[in-house]
Amino acid sequence: MWHQNILETIGNTPLVKINKLTKDLPCTVLAKIETVNPGNSIKDRMAVKMIEDAEKAGLLKPGYTIIEGTSGNTGMGLAIASVIKGYKCIFTTTDKQSKEKVDALKAFGAEVIVCPTDVEPEDPRSYYSVSSRLINEVPNSWKPNQYDNLSNSAAHYEGTGPEIWEQTEGKITHLVVGVGTGGTICGTGKYLKEKNPNIKILGIDTYGSVFKKYKETGIFDKNEIYPYITEGIGEDFLPANVDFSIIDHFEKVTDKDAAMMTRRIPREEGIFAGNSAGSAMAGLLQMGHMFKEGDVVVVIFHDHGTRYLGKMFNEDWMRDRGFILNEQTKAINLIESHKHLKLVTAKGEQSVEDALKIMRKFYISQLPVTNEAGEFIGSLNDNTLFSLLLENSEIKGKLVKEVMNAPFPFVMPNASLEEVSKMITKENAAVLVKDLMGDVHIITRQDIIEAIA
Repeated sequence: MWHQNILETIGNTPLVKINKLTKDLPCTVLAKIETVNPGNSIKDRMAVKMIEDAEKAGLLKPGYTIIEGTSGNTGMGLAIASVIKGYKCIFTTTDKQSKEKVDALKAFGAEVIVCPTDVEPEDPRSYYSVSSRLINEVPNSWKPNQYDNLSNSAAHYEGTGPEIWEQTEGKITHLVVGVGTGGTICGTGKYLKEKNPNIKILGIDTYGSVFKKYKETGIFDKNEIYPYITEGIGEDFLPANVDFSIIDHFEKVTDKDAAMMTRRIPREEGIFAGNSAGSAMAGLLQMGHMFKEGDVVVVIFHDHGTRYLGKMFNEDWMRDRGFILNEQTKAINLIESHKHLKLVTAKGEQSVEDALKIMRKFYISQLPVTNEAGEFIGSLNDNTLFSLLLENSEIKGKLVKEVMNAPFPFVMPNASLEEVSKMITKENAAVLVKDLMGDVHIITRQDIIEAIA
């Protein structure tokens, strides 16, 4: 049996037990793997639902252009459906979204307009405002408005909720979902609470978003709003799809904790999930005290890790934001900026003058010394050479092996930053490390400064 088109493959996603990440919890934790949808995210469900409901209502007709503000995943679902149904797409998004998301939308023929993140929703530059303006400028266009379009929640009430209920045989006790538009948590949560009012619906929020405080106090506090990095979770306004009566509790997760957990999921569970899944799992562990033995906790893994290859899965990106702590940096990480370069060395039989020329040519202060067999037999550094030259300028005519210092020591690739730092002293200016290919690289004091700066 085959499907008539790719849209028929949306939904019926697997439920997979989480093992290592939750080994200290008394409950069973199951992840709803939405990455297997054709657009690699849960947003495919509601994108098709919004389009089909609009078609039935006469709001969307052949040849129309769909215009929407999106963090990327809803746009992907809309773009896929538009390819099948024959619509054009224009999407607005924010500059905090990953480049992979923007490129993916373009791959399906969509036009993407990137707008600034750090502006109020009503600011004419915001991605909300730009999409609303385009609706008035582009003839025969329709805006799904995923935030306030209740077809969003309906998609999950009709699909995601029943799937989870059936897959857990009605044993689910808690649902954990990152909250952005609110459609997933409220549509799914509404269905599950109708089946069993005792099921707890737990929303994951982020710092910089208004949801948690509004749920707990009923106050929309603009002081809660500030820019954040986590994608797909949190908002600076209250979407119509967020029904606070369905959500029992909001748990806030920091950008750093979300990013670190995003990296742990594939490494410990073999599931390549995205940033919102990392946030949801981090929040679930923070709420560990709320679960007991026999509980069945379902967490939504919203989208795929490939959306974040340039961000959470990129070492430089993580270091630039201080998310990878210095003590987690290993020796092999310290050579990242020059790992593609061949190690510069001097030969013991060369003259000191030739060695100085090498150091000047490559702007380096430390130089390993090898013999004809390529073995490391010593080292040179500019401080020592400077002192020697002050005492006797004729030293330049001597052989390197006559004036060299002891060879730089080797460290293991997984040696910690602290271990490497202790080995670089006034007497020893650098260390050496081998990569997986067996190539030797030098680590200097400057590499350590760059890692901790």
